[in-house]
Amino acid sequence: MTYALLLLPFLAITVVVTLLSAVRPGFGRRMAASALAAVALLALTAVFDNVMIGAGLFSYPPEHLSGIRIGLAPIEDFSYPLCAAFLVPAIAALVSRRERSDA
Repeated sequence: MTYALLLLPFLAITVVVTLLSAVRPGFGRRMAASALAAVALLALTAVFDNVMIGAGLFSYPPEHLSGIRIGLAPIEDFSYPLCAAFLVPAIAALVSRRERSDA
């Protein structure tokens, strides 16, 4: 099994939950904040994954990768922080209490 196939359920869940959260207040603001967080997380992933792979702390079997890399880090590594940046706020919006209109 490749890492790309392993990521598909995470990506699908992220898309579905994010779309479900669109009915909650502040969706546009939340998406903007998620996009900003995603940029920061992707930058940190690029830096630290490259450092850790370069230091020999871990490696990936090449037969399970797409072959696309950013430095030493496989592109598949970047999907987890991307999903987290959108999924976590979407879940928080769905489980939080609705804002009261009389407050």
